[in-house]
Amino acid sequence: MKAILIEDEYPAAERLEKLIKKIDEEIEIVAVLDSIESSKRWFSTHPAPDLIFSDIQLSDGLSFAIFESMAIPSPIIFTTSYDEYAIKAFKVKSIDYLLKPIKPQELEAAITKFKESQRGFSANDYTLKIQSLLDSMPAVGRKHKTRFLVPYNDQLLPIPQEEIAYFYTTNEMVCLVRSDNRQFLVDYTLEELERLLNPTLFFRLNRQYIASLAAVQKIHTYFNGKLKLELQPEPSHDILVSREKAPHFKAWMEG
Repeated sequence: MKAILIEDEYPAAERLEKLIKKIDEEIEIVAVLDSIESSKRWFSTHPAPDLIFSDIQLSDGLSFAIFESMAIPSPIIFTTSYDEYAIKAFKVKSIDYLLKPIKPQELEAAITKFKESQRGFSANDYTLKIQSLLDSMPAVGRKHKTRFLVPYNDQLLPIPQEEIAYFYTTNEMVCLVRSDNRQFLVDYTLEELERLLNPTLFFRLNRQYIASLAAVQKIHTYFNGKLKLELQPEPSHDILVSREKAPHFKAWMEG
């Protein structure tokens, strides 16, 4: 079994590697990565490992950014100092975690769990679980954008977040739709906007849309556990929230 460590503190990485070797000599640590950027470079040039051990807080941000920007099918054991709320989120999503300082018996239990689940492992299902976790987690330590400068004729027009109804993507371009239905191109991807926007005010509905709380006018139940939304201004086609995202969307709406 090949594994990688994502950890920016050398003593912690060294200790974890020794613990892993002591528990299971068949686990080969093929790389120790210390940042988001180095991890992205590694994953872009290497096949996915069998297992990932990842710290959450890295020197250049939260390790969630790695999995937000790249489709990585490997199971992940997060190491975290997060509070009880966050730990419950990991449990619900069946993503394992180890609370620092890592205890050998808990590490062994986590490794055993993943070994036993390998036969029924679905990369696609796991990717959905990762995305669901990312959608449900608070954006800890992030600075949120409160306005956007958009090109308008020969000027740059500032649009505060209070005037934004939603963002959508079409033909590989992203449009900002203001509450008065005026539309402007923005130089961001939806993935980048997810990280920049305040998650209490904006929600990633699906692959095409990020909507503000104020834009959601009506919520309809739809087949197979999905939700169908009415937004204002009215989009040109139906807006659906997947069954996996529906519980998180409802929680977001309730505050």
